[in-house]
Amino acid sequence: SSVVAEKLHQIGLRNIRVVAEPDEHGRSFYFEVNGEPMFAKGANYIPGEIMNTLQDDAYYERLFDNIVAANMNMVRIWGGGFYENKKFYDLADELGILVWQDFMFGCTPYPHDDTFLENVADEARYNIKRLRNHPSVSIWCGNNEVEESIKYWGYDKVYTKEIMDGFREGYDKTFRELLPDIVMELDPGKFYLHGSPDTANWGRLESLNYGDAHYWGVWHGRQPFEVLDKNVPRFMSEFGFQSFPEMKTIRTFANEEDFDIESEVMKSHQKSAIGNEAIKEYMDMYYHTPTNFEDFVYVGLVMQGQGMKHGLEAHRRNRPFCMGTLYWQLNDSWPVVSWSGVDYYNNWKAMHYKARDVFAPIGLNVYKENDNLDIYIMSDKLTDANNLTLQVSLIDFKGEVIKSTQTKVTAKANVSEKVFSLSVKDYVTEEQQGNSVVKVELVDNKNNTIAHSNYFFNWPNKLNLPQTKIEQSTTYADGKYTITLKSKYLAKDVFVEIPIQGAQFTDNFFDLLPGEKKVITITSPELLKSAK
Repeated sequence: SSVVAEKLHQIGLRNIRVVAEPDEHGRSFYFEVNGEPMFAKGANYIPGEIMNTLQDDAYYERLFDNIVAANMNMVRIWGGGFYENKKFYDLADELGILVWQDFMFGCTPYPHDDTFLENVADEARYNIKRLRNHPSVSIWCGNNEVEESIKYWGYDKVYTKEIMDGFREGYDKTFRELLPDIVMELDPGKFYLHGSPDTANWGRLESLNYGDAHYWGVWHGRQPFEVLDKNVPRFMSEFGFQSFPEMKTIRTFANEEDFDIESEVMKSHQKSAIGNEAIKEYMDMYYHTPTNFEDFVYVGLVMQGQGMKHGLEAHRRNRPFCMGTLYWQLNDSWPVVSWSGVDYYNNWKAMHYKARDVFAPIGLNVYKENDNLDIYIMSDKLTDANNLTLQVSLIDFKGEVIKSTQTKVTAKANVSEKVFSLSVKDYVTEEQQGNSVVKVELVDNKNNTIAHSNYFFNWPNKLNLPQTKIEQSTTYADGKYTITLKSKYLAKDVFVEIPIQGAQFTDNFFDLLPGEKKVITITSPELLKSAK
Protein backbone atom coordinates (compact mmCIF):
# COMPACT_ATOMS: atom_id res chain seq x y z
CA SER A 1 0.00 0.00 0.00
CA SER A 2 3.01 2.34 0.03
CA VAL A 3 3.52 4.98 -2.68
CA VAL A 4 6.19 3.83 -5.11
CA ALA A 5 6.38 7.01 -7.21
CA GLU A 6 4.61 10.31 -7.43
CA LYS A 7 4.61 13.24 -9.82
CA LEU A 8 2.80 16.52 -9.27
CA HIS A 9 1.92 18.42 -12.42
CA GLN A 10 0.02 21.68 -12.80
CA ILE A 11 -2.25 22.16 -15.79
CA GLY A 12 -4.37 24.99 -17.11
CA LEU A 13 -7.62 24.79 -19.00
CA ARG A 14 -8.21 27.00 -22.02
CA ASN A 15 -9.45 26.79 -25.57
CA ILE A 16 -7.14 28.16 -28.26
CA ARG A 17 -7.99 28.26 -31.93
CA VAL A 18 -5.84 29.62 -34.74
CA VAL A 19 -8.10 31.17 -37.36
CA ALA A 20 -6.53 31.01 -40.82
CA GLU A 21 -9.41 31.35 -43.25
CA PRO A 22 -10.04 32.95 -46.66
CA ASP A 23 -11.68 36.37 -46.42
CA GLU A 24 -12.28 39.45 -48.56
CA HIS A 25 -8.62 40.52 -48.18
CA GLY A 26 -6.87 37.18 -48.66
CA ARG A 27 -6.39 34.84 -45.69
CA SER A 28 -6.68 35.74 -42.03
CA PHE A 29 -4.31 34.65 -39.30
CA TYR A 30 -5.08 35.17 -35.64
CA PHE A 31 -5.42 33.47 -32.27
CA GLU A 32 -8.76 33.04 -30.56
CA VAL A 33 -8.58 32.38 -26.81
CA ASN A 34 -11.67 31.06 -25.03
CA GLY A 35 -13.80 32.30 -27.89
CA GLU A 36 -12.34 35.84 -27.97
CA PRO A 37 -10.13 37.12 -30.81
CA MET A 38 -6.73 38.06 -29.37
CA PHE A 39 -4.34 40.63 -30.79
CA ALA A 40 -0.94 39.01 -30.23
CA LYS A 41 1.64 41.31 -28.63
CA GLY A 42 5.14 40.01 -28.20
CA ALA A 43 8.57 39.24 -29.55
CA ASN A 44 10.84 36.52 -30.89
CA TYR A 45 12.97 34.78 -28.29
CA ILE A 46 16.46 33.46 -29.02
CA PRO A 47 18.72 31.40 -26.72
CA GLY A 48 19.85 33.57 -23.82
CA GLU A 49 23.31 32.06 -23.49
CA ILE A 50 25.85 30.52 -25.84
CA MET A 51 25.97 27.64 -23.31
CA ASN A 52 22.38 26.98 -22.33
CA THR A 53 23.29 25.34 -19.03
CA LEU A 54 23.97 28.88 -17.78
CA GLN A 55 20.24 29.62 -18.07
CA ASP A 56 19.21 28.97 -14.45
CA ASP A 57 15.85 29.58 -12.78
CA ALA A 58 16.80 33.17 -11.97
CA TYR A 59 17.48 33.78 -15.67
CA TYR A 60 14.02 32.57 -16.65
CA GLU A 61 12.36 34.61 -13.92
CA ARG A 62 14.11 37.77 -15.16
CA LEU A 63 13.13 36.91 -18.72
CA PHE A 64 9.45 36.55 -17.90
CA ASP A 65 9.51 39.63 -15.67
CA ASN A 66 10.55 41.53 -18.80
CA ILE A 67 7.88 39.87 -20.93
CA VAL A 68 5.07 40.62 -18.48
CA ALA A 69 6.29 44.16 -17.73
CA ALA A 70 6.12 44.96 -21.45
CA ASN A 71 2.43 43.94 -21.59
CA MET A 72 3.17 41.02 -23.91
CA ASN A 73 0.83 38.06 -24.29
CA MET A 74 2.90 35.90 -26.67
CA VAL A 75 6.50 34.87 -27.26
CA ARG A 76 7.81 33.01 -30.29
CA ILE A 77 10.56 30.43 -29.74
CA TRP A 78 12.56 30.87 -32.93
CA GLY A 79 13.47 27.80 -34.98
CA GLY A 80 17.16 28.68 -35.10
CA GLY A 81 17.60 28.12 -31.38
CA PHE A 82 16.68 25.17 -29.18
CA TYR A 83 13.66 23.70 -27.43
CA GLU A 84 13.42 25.36 -24.04
CA ASN A 85 13.41 23.62 -20.69
CA LYS A 86 10.46 23.02 -18.39
CA LYS A 87 10.98 26.21 -16.38
CA PHE A 88 10.34 28.37 -19.45
CA TYR A 89 7.01 26.72 -20.21
CA ASP A 90 5.97 26.55 -16.54
CA LEU A 91 6.41 30.31 -16.22
CA ALA A 92 4.54 30.91 -19.47
CA ASP A 93 1.70 28.72 -18.16
CA GLU A 94 1.54 30.53 -14.81
CA LEU A 95 1.67 34.01 -16.31
CA GLY A 96 -0.71 33.46 -19.21
CA ILE A 97 1.86 34.01 -21.97
CA LEU A 98 1.14 32.06 -25.16
CA VAL A 99 4.10 30.30 -26.76
CA TRP A 100 4.51 30.07 -30.52
CA GLN A 101 6.70 26.98 -30.78
CA ASP A 102 8.87 26.51 -33.84
CA PHE A 103 10.41 23.14 -34.53
CA MET A 104 14.17 23.62 -34.59
CA PHE A 105 14.82 24.28 -38.26
CA GLY A 106 15.91 27.65 -39.55
CA CYS A 107 16.99 29.58 -42.61
CA THR A 108 18.37 26.82 -44.85
CA PRO A 109 17.33 23.63 -46.69
CA TYR A 110 17.83 20.39 -44.76
CA PRO A 111 18.66 16.80 -45.78
CA HIS A 112 15.67 14.54 -46.41
CA ASP A 113 17.13 11.03 -46.63
CA ASP A 114 15.43 8.31 -44.60
CA THR A 115 18.04 8.26 -41.84
CA PHE A 116 17.85 12.01 -41.30
CA LEU A 117 14.05 12.01 -41.31
CA GLU A 118 13.98 9.20 -38.74
CA ASN A 119 16.09 11.43 -36.51
CA VAL A 120 13.73 14.36 -37.15
CA ALA A 121 10.74 12.20 -36.25
CA ASP A 122 12.34 11.01 -33.00
CA GLU A 123 13.19 14.57 -31.96
CA ALA A 124 9.72 15.84 -32.84
CA ARG A 125 7.96 13.03 -30.98
CA TYR A 126 10.06 13.59 -27.88
CA ASN A 127 9.38 17.31 -27.74
CA ILE A 128 5.69 17.14 -28.61
CA LYS A 129 5.13 14.62 -25.80
CA ARG A 130 7.19 16.79 -23.45
CA LEU A 131 5.40 20.06 -24.25
CA ARG A 132 1.88 19.22 -25.41
CA ASN A 133 0.25 19.49 -21.97
CA HIS A 134 1.54 23.00 -21.34
CA PRO A 135 -1.47 25.30 -21.85
CA SER A 136 0.87 28.06 -23.02
CA VAL A 137 1.93 26.15 -26.16
CA SER A 138 -0.54 27.47 -28.71
CA ILE A 139 0.89 26.53 -32.12
CA TRP A 140 3.44 24.20 -33.69
CA CYS A 141 5.36 25.77 -36.56
CA GLY A 142 7.53 23.63 -38.80
CA ASN A 143 10.43 26.01 -39.26
CA ASN A 144 11.75 29.53 -39.60
CA GLU A 145 12.25 30.85 -43.15
CA VAL A 146 13.29 27.55 -44.77
CA GLU A 147 10.85 27.81 -47.69
CA GLU A 148 11.57 31.54 -47.82
CA SER A 149 15.26 30.77 -48.29
CA ILE A 150 14.59 28.27 -51.09
CA LYS A 151 12.28 30.67 -52.93
CA TYR A 152 13.95 34.03 -52.52
CA TRP A 153 17.54 33.90 -51.31
CA GLY A 154 19.24 33.23 -54.63
CA TYR A 155 20.02 29.53 -54.25
CA ASP A 156 18.79 28.95 -57.80
CA LYS A 157 21.69 31.08 -59.05
CA VAL A 158 24.18 28.80 -57.30
CA TYR A 159 22.67 25.32 -57.46
CA THR A 160 21.52 23.16 -60.36
CA LYS A 161 17.84 22.54 -61.12
CA GLU A 162 18.23 19.00 -59.80
CA ILE A 163 19.50 20.25 -56.45
CA MET A 164 16.77 22.90 -56.26
CA ASP A 165 14.13 20.26 -56.97
CA GLY A 166 15.63 18.22 -54.15
CA PHE A 167 15.37 21.20 -51.77
CA ARG A 168 11.68 21.59 -52.59
CA GLU A 169 11.00 17.86 -52.33
CA GLY A 170 12.78 17.72 -48.98
CA TYR A 171 10.77 20.67 -47.71
CA ASP A 172 7.47 19.00 -48.57
CA LYS A 173 8.54 15.66 -47.08
CA THR A 174 9.63 17.21 -43.80
CA PHE A 175 7.29 20.13 -43.23
CA ARG A 176 4.15 19.27 -45.20
CA GLU A 177 4.08 15.52 -44.54
CA LEU A 178 6.22 14.20 -41.67
CA LEU A 179 5.84 16.89 -38.99
CA PRO A 180 2.11 17.59 -39.47
CA ASP A 181 1.41 13.85 -39.34
CA ILE A 182 3.26 13.56 -36.02
CA VAL A 183 1.47 16.61 -34.60
CA MET A 184 -1.87 15.15 -35.69
CA GLU A 185 -1.00 11.86 -34.00
CA LEU A 186 0.33 13.22 -30.71
CA ASP A 187 -1.28 16.65 -30.27
CA PRO A 188 -4.32 16.66 -32.57
CA GLY A 189 -5.96 19.73 -31.07
CA LYS A 190 -3.02 22.01 -31.86
CA PHE A 191 -2.71 24.10 -35.03
CA TYR A 192 0.26 23.24 -37.25
CA LEU A 193 1.84 25.80 -39.60
CA HIS A 194 4.31 24.41 -42.13
CA GLY A 195 6.69 27.35 -41.79
CA SER A 196 6.98 31.01 -40.89
CA PRO A 197 6.31 33.03 -42.93
CA ASP A 198 3.78 30.70 -44.50
CA THR A 199 3.16 32.79 -47.65
CA ALA A 200 3.94 36.48 -47.21
CA ASN A 201 7.17 38.01 -48.47
CA TRP A 202 8.15 41.64 -47.86
CA GLY A 203 9.29 42.14 -51.44
CA ARG A 204 5.88 41.09 -52.78
CA LEU A 205 3.39 43.43 -51.16
CA GLU A 206 0.27 41.62 -52.38
CA SER A 207 1.36 38.58 -50.34
CA LEU A 208 1.01 40.54 -47.07
CA ASN A 209 -2.72 39.80 -47.29
CA TYR A 210 -2.03 36.11 -46.59
CA GLY A 211 -1.07 34.66 -43.23
CA ASP A 212 1.95 35.64 -41.16
CA ALA A 213 4.78 37.81 -42.49
CA HIS A 214 8.42 38.62 -41.82
CA TYR A 215 8.80 42.22 -42.99
CA TRP A 216 12.43 43.16 -43.61
CA GLY A 217 11.95 46.07 -46.01
CA VAL A 218 12.96 48.19 -43.04
CA TRP A 219 16.54 47.20 -42.20
CA HIS A 220 17.60 44.76 -44.95
CA GLY A 221 15.68 46.69 -47.64
CA ARG A 222 16.83 50.09 -46.26
CA GLN A 223 13.25 51.38 -46.53
CA PRO A 224 12.20 54.28 -44.28
CA PHE A 225 10.21 53.59 -41.13
CA GLU A 226 7.16 55.24 -42.70
CA VAL A 227 6.55 52.25 -45.00
CA LEU A 228 5.45 50.34 -41.91
CA ASP A 229 2.28 52.45 -41.90
CA LYS A 230 1.21 51.10 -45.28
CA ASN A 231 2.85 47.68 -45.61
CA VAL A 232 0.81 46.01 -42.89
CA PRO A 233 0.39 42.20 -42.91
CA ARG A 234 -2.34 40.03 -41.43
CA PHE A 235 0.06 38.96 -38.67
CA MET A 236 3.62 40.24 -38.24
CA SER A 237 5.74 37.40 -36.89
CA GLU A 238 9.06 39.19 -37.51
CA PHE A 239 10.31 42.70 -38.14
CA GLY A 240 13.13 44.56 -36.50
CA PHE A 241 15.82 47.20 -36.32
CA GLN A 242 19.21 47.20 -34.65
CA SER A 243 20.94 49.30 -32.03
CA PHE A 244 24.10 49.17 -29.99
CA PRO A 245 23.61 48.28 -26.32
CA GLU A 246 24.19 51.12 -23.89
CA MET A 247 27.73 52.14 -22.99
CA LYS A 248 28.03 50.20 -19.74
CA THR A 249 27.51 47.01 -21.75
CA ILE A 250 29.90 48.10 -24.51
CA ARG A 251 32.57 48.70 -21.86
CA THR A 252 32.43 45.01 -20.91
CA PHE A 253 33.96 44.06 -24.28
CA ALA A 254 35.68 47.19 -25.62
CA ASN A 255 38.35 49.65 -24.57
CA GLU A 256 38.14 53.36 -25.29
CA GLU A 257 40.38 53.04 -28.36
CA ASP A 258 37.73 50.70 -29.82
CA PHE A 259 34.94 53.31 -29.56
CA ASP A 260 34.38 53.59 -33.30
CA ILE A 261 31.71 51.84 -35.37
CA GLU A 262 34.44 50.82 -37.83
CA SER A 263 36.76 49.31 -35.22
CA GLU A 264 37.43 45.58 -35.42
CA VAL A 265 35.98 45.08 -31.95
CA MET A 266 32.68 46.74 -32.91
CA LYS A 267 32.53 44.80 -36.16
CA SER A 268 33.12 41.51 -34.34
CA HIS A 269 30.21 42.30 -32.03
CA GLN A 270 27.88 43.00 -34.96
CA LYS A 271 25.69 40.16 -36.23
CA SER A 272 24.49 41.77 -39.46
CA ALA A 273 26.72 42.26 -42.50
CA ILE A 274 25.07 45.64 -43.15
CA GLY A 275 24.69 46.50 -39.46
CA ASN A 276 26.71 49.53 -38.40
CA GLU A 277 26.47 51.06 -41.85
CA ALA A 278 22.67 50.70 -41.83
CA ILE A 279 22.34 52.25 -38.37
CA LYS A 280 24.29 55.30 -39.57
CA GLU A 281 22.31 55.50 -42.82
CA TYR A 282 19.01 55.61 -40.94
CA MET A 283 20.44 58.05 -38.41
CA ASP A 284 21.42 60.42 -41.22
CA MET A 285 17.81 60.19 -42.41
CA TYR A 286 16.11 61.05 -39.11
CA TYR A 287 18.61 62.62 -36.69
CA HIS A 288 21.63 64.90 -36.56
CA THR A 289 24.25 62.14 -36.55
CA PRO A 290 26.77 62.67 -33.72
CA THR A 291 30.50 62.37 -34.31
CA ASN A 292 31.13 61.31 -30.72
CA PHE A 293 30.78 57.54 -30.29
CA GLU A 294 28.91 57.62 -26.98
CA ASP A 295 26.40 60.11 -28.39
CA PHE A 296 26.04 57.91 -31.48
CA VAL A 297 25.18 54.94 -29.27
CA TYR A 298 22.56 56.97 -27.37
CA VAL A 299 20.92 58.33 -30.53
CA GLY A 300 20.90 54.83 -32.02
CA LEU A 301 19.05 53.48 -29.00
CA VAL A 302 16.49 56.28 -29.27
CA MET A 303 16.09 55.72 -33.02
CA GLN A 304 15.53 51.97 -32.63
CA GLY A 305 12.86 52.67 -30.04
CA GLN A 306 11.05 55.28 -32.11
CA GLY A 307 11.27 53.33 -35.37
CA MET A 308 9.96 50.12 -33.85
CA LYS A 309 7.24 52.03 -31.99
CA HIS A 310 6.15 53.34 -35.39
CA GLY A 311 5.67 49.79 -36.67
CA LEU A 312 4.06 48.38 -33.53
CA GLU A 313 1.51 51.19 -33.52
CA ALA A 314 0.70 50.62 -37.20
CA HIS A 315 0.02 46.94 -36.57
CA ARG A 316 -2.17 47.47 -33.53
CA ARG A 317 -3.97 50.43 -35.12
CA ASN A 318 -4.89 48.29 -38.14
CA ARG A 319 -6.76 45.67 -36.17
CA PRO A 320 -8.68 43.56 -37.22
CA PHE A 321 -6.89 43.38 -40.60
CA CYS A 322 -3.66 42.82 -38.65
CA MET A 323 -4.06 40.65 -35.57
CA GLY A 324 -0.61 40.39 -34.08
CA THR A 325 2.94 41.68 -33.98
CA LEU A 326 5.97 39.74 -32.71
CA TYR A 327 9.06 41.84 -33.20
CA TRP A 328 12.58 40.62 -33.75
CA GLN A 329 14.00 40.23 -31.15
CA LEU A 330 13.44 40.09 -27.41
CA ASN A 331 16.89 39.26 -26.02
CA ASP A 332 20.59 38.66 -26.66
CA SER A 333 22.85 35.66 -26.10
CA TRP A 334 26.02 37.75 -25.61
CA PRO A 335 27.01 41.46 -25.40
CA VAL A 336 26.41 42.54 -28.98
CA VAL A 337 24.97 45.06 -31.43
CA SER A 338 21.63 43.54 -32.38
CA TRP A 339 17.88 43.82 -32.91
CA SER A 340 17.14 43.10 -29.24
CA GLY A 341 14.99 45.15 -26.89
CA VAL A 342 16.83 43.86 -23.79
CA ASP A 343 20.59 43.43 -23.84
CA TYR A 344 22.65 40.53 -22.53
CA TYR A 345 23.00 42.07 -19.06
CA ASN A 346 19.23 42.60 -18.77
CA ASN A 347 19.32 46.33 -19.51
CA TRP A 348 16.18 47.54 -21.26
CA LYS A 349 16.82 49.44 -24.45
CA ALA A 350 14.49 52.26 -25.51
CA MET A 351 12.63 49.74 -27.69
CA HIS A 352 11.45 47.67 -24.72
CA TYR A 353 10.02 50.76 -23.02
CA LYS A 354 8.27 51.79 -26.24
CA ALA A 355 6.87 48.28 -26.75
CA ARG A 356 5.54 48.34 -23.19
CA ASP A 357 3.70 51.60 -23.91
CA VAL A 358 2.27 50.49 -27.27
CA PHE A 359 1.21 47.13 -25.80
CA ALA A 360 -0.65 48.66 -22.82
CA PRO A 361 -4.11 47.12 -22.27
CA ILE A 362 -5.61 50.42 -23.41
CA GLY A 363 -3.33 52.43 -25.68
CA LEU A 364 -3.46 55.67 -27.64
CA ASN A 365 -2.04 56.23 -31.10
CA VAL A 366 -1.81 59.53 -32.95
CA TYR A 367 -1.40 59.04 -36.69
CA LYS A 368 -1.06 61.65 -39.42
CA GLU A 369 -2.64 60.55 -42.69
CA ASN A 370 -2.64 63.14 -45.48
CA ASP A 371 -3.96 66.32 -43.82
CA ASN A 372 -5.70 64.58 -40.94
CA LEU A 373 -4.40 63.91 -37.46
CA ASP A 374 -6.29 60.83 -36.29
CA ILE A 375 -6.39 59.56 -32.72
CA TYR A 376 -7.02 55.87 -32.09
CA ILE A 377 -7.90 54.03 -28.91
CA MET A 378 -6.55 50.47 -28.98
CA SER A 379 -8.05 48.20 -26.32
CA ASP A 380 -7.51 44.57 -25.36
CA LYS A 381 -10.01 44.78 -22.54
CA LEU A 382 -13.01 42.47 -22.87
CA THR A 383 -15.45 45.11 -21.62
CA ASP A 384 -16.03 48.70 -22.69
CA ALA A 385 -14.38 51.46 -20.67
CA ASN A 386 -16.99 54.21 -20.47
CA ASN A 387 -17.07 57.82 -19.26
CA LEU A 388 -13.56 58.60 -20.48
CA THR A 389 -12.31 62.02 -21.52
CA LEU A 390 -9.85 62.50 -24.37
CA GLN A 391 -7.72 65.61 -23.79
CA VAL A 392 -5.77 67.00 -26.74
CA SER A 393 -3.33 69.90 -26.31
CA LEU A 394 -0.90 71.64 -28.65
CA ILE A 395 2.08 72.80 -26.58
CA ASP A 396 5.15 74.61 -27.82
CA PHE A 397 8.59 73.45 -26.72
CA LYS A 398 8.86 76.31 -24.20
CA GLY A 399 5.63 75.39 -22.46
CA GLU A 400 2.94 77.63 -23.94
CA VAL A 401 -0.37 75.82 -24.44
CA ILE A 402 -1.37 77.02 -27.91
CA LYS A 403 -4.73 75.30 -27.94
CA SER A 404 -6.55 72.58 -26.07
CA THR A 405 -9.73 70.58 -26.49
CA GLN A 406 -11.43 67.61 -24.90
CA THR A 407 -14.20 65.19 -25.77
CA LYS A 408 -16.02 62.29 -24.16
CA VAL A 409 -15.11 58.87 -25.57
CA THR A 410 -15.53 55.16 -24.93
CA ALA A 411 -12.71 52.63 -25.19
CA LYS A 412 -14.66 49.84 -26.86
CA ALA A 413 -13.85 46.28 -25.90
CA ASN A 414 -11.20 44.35 -27.83
CA VAL A 415 -10.94 46.69 -30.83
CA SER A 416 -8.86 49.51 -32.25
CA GLU A 417 -10.98 52.49 -33.22
CA LYS A 418 -10.49 56.03 -34.48
CA VAL A 419 -12.18 58.30 -31.92
CA PHE A 420 -11.03 61.80 -32.90
CA SER A 421 -9.74 63.55 -35.98
CA LEU A 422 -8.67 67.08 -36.85
CA SER A 423 -7.35 68.92 -39.89
CA VAL A 424 -3.62 69.58 -39.59
CA LYS A 425 -3.69 72.75 -41.71
CA ASP A 426 -6.46 74.19 -39.55
CA TYR A 427 -4.83 73.08 -36.31
CA VAL A 428 -1.18 74.01 -36.64
CA THR A 429 1.02 76.23 -38.83
CA GLU A 430 4.11 74.98 -40.67
CA GLU A 431 6.32 76.85 -38.22
CA GLN A 432 4.51 75.40 -35.22
CA GLN A 433 5.06 71.87 -36.55
CA GLY A 434 8.78 72.27 -35.85
CA ASN A 435 8.27 73.85 -32.43
CA SER A 436 5.38 72.05 -30.77
CA VAL A 437 4.07 68.72 -29.53
CA VAL A 438 0.55 67.31 -29.40
CA LYS A 439 -0.08 65.93 -25.93
CA VAL A 440 -2.93 63.42 -25.77
CA GLU A 441 -4.31 61.93 -22.58
CA LEU A 442 -7.16 59.56 -21.85
CA VAL A 443 -8.54 60.08 -18.34
CA ASP A 444 -11.36 58.46 -16.39
CA ASN A 445 -14.09 60.18 -14.39
CA LYS A 446 -11.78 60.32 -11.34
CA ASN A 447 -9.13 62.12 -13.43
CA ASN A 448 -6.80 59.11 -13.44
CA THR A 449 -4.70 58.87 -16.60
CA ILE A 450 -5.58 55.66 -18.46
CA ALA A 451 -3.27 56.24 -21.45
CA HIS A 452 -1.14 59.01 -22.91
CA SER A 453 0.82 59.78 -26.05
CA ASN A 454 3.01 62.61 -27.32
CA TYR A 455 2.97 63.30 -31.04
CA PHE A 456 5.68 65.26 -32.87
CA PHE A 457 5.01 66.39 -36.43
CA ASN A 458 8.60 65.71 -37.53
CA TRP A 459 11.57 63.53 -36.72
CA PRO A 460 14.20 65.22 -34.49
CA ASN A 461 16.40 66.48 -37.34
CA LYS A 462 13.50 68.72 -38.41
CA LEU A 463 12.51 69.89 -34.94
CA ASN A 464 13.76 73.10 -33.35
CA LEU A 465 14.63 71.50 -30.04
CA PRO A 466 15.55 74.05 -27.35
CA GLN A 467 18.56 74.01 -25.09
CA THR A 468 17.36 73.23 -21.59
CA LYS A 469 18.60 72.19 -18.18
CA ILE A 470 16.95 69.38 -16.26
CA GLU A 471 16.45 69.92 -12.53
CA GLN A 472 17.09 66.73 -10.60
CA SER A 473 16.61 65.53 -7.05
CA THR A 474 17.48 62.03 -5.88
CA THR A 475 16.64 60.09 -2.74
CA TYR A 476 17.82 56.64 -1.71
CA ALA A 477 16.05 54.32 0.69
CA ASP A 478 15.61 50.56 1.12
CA GLY A 479 17.77 49.75 -1.89
CA LYS A 480 15.84 52.01 -4.23
CA TYR A 481 16.63 55.31 -5.91
CA THR A 482 13.79 57.76 -6.48
CA ILE A 483 14.63 60.47 -9.00
CA THR A 484 12.49 63.54 -9.65
CA LEU A 485 13.12 65.41 -12.89
CA LYS A 486 11.77 68.71 -14.18
CA SER A 487 12.65 70.91 -17.14
CA LYS A 488 11.62 74.47 -18.03
CA TYR A 489 11.62 73.57 -21.74
CA LEU A 490 11.06 70.32 -23.62
CA ALA A 491 13.71 67.68 -22.97
CA LYS A 492 13.28 64.96 -25.57
CA ASP A 493 14.20 61.29 -25.10
CA VAL A 494 15.65 61.67 -21.61
CA PHE A 495 17.95 58.78 -20.74
CA VAL A 496 18.90 58.09 -17.12
CA GLU A 497 21.77 55.68 -16.50
CA ILE A 498 23.61 54.21 -13.54
CA PRO A 499 26.70 51.97 -13.66
CA ILE A 500 24.84 48.86 -12.46
CA GLN A 501 24.03 46.12 -14.96
CA GLY A 502 20.40 45.05 -15.08
CA ALA A 503 19.03 47.88 -12.95
CA GLN A 504 15.28 48.26 -13.43
CA PHE A 505 13.79 51.69 -14.18
CA THR A 506 10.09 52.48 -13.95
CA ASP A 507 10.62 54.53 -17.11
CA ASN A 508 13.44 55.70 -19.35
CA PHE A 509 14.02 57.27 -22.78
CA PHE A 510 10.98 59.50 -22.19
CA ASP A 511 9.95 63.00 -23.25
CA LEU A 512 9.96 65.50 -20.39
CA LEU A 513 7.42 68.14 -21.35
CA PRO A 514 7.93 71.78 -20.29
CA GLY A 515 7.20 72.36 -16.62
CA GLU A 516 6.07 68.80 -15.96
CA LYS A 517 7.50 66.69 -13.16
CA LYS A 518 8.65 63.13 -13.79
CA VAL A 519 9.34 60.68 -10.96
CA ILE A 520 11.13 57.42 -11.69
CA THR A 521 12.46 54.72 -9.42
CA ILE A 522 15.50 52.49 -9.93
CA THR A 523 15.88 49.08 -8.31
CA SER A 524 18.27 46.15 -8.63
CA PRO A 525 19.42 43.17 -6.57
CA GLU A 526 22.79 44.91 -6.21
CA LEU A 527 21.16 48.00 -4.72
CA LEU A 528 19.17 45.84 -2.31
CA LYS A 529 22.35 44.10 -1.16
CA SER A 530 24.04 47.43 -0.49
CA ALA A 531 21.05 48.55 1.60
CA LYS A 532 21.44 45.63 4.03
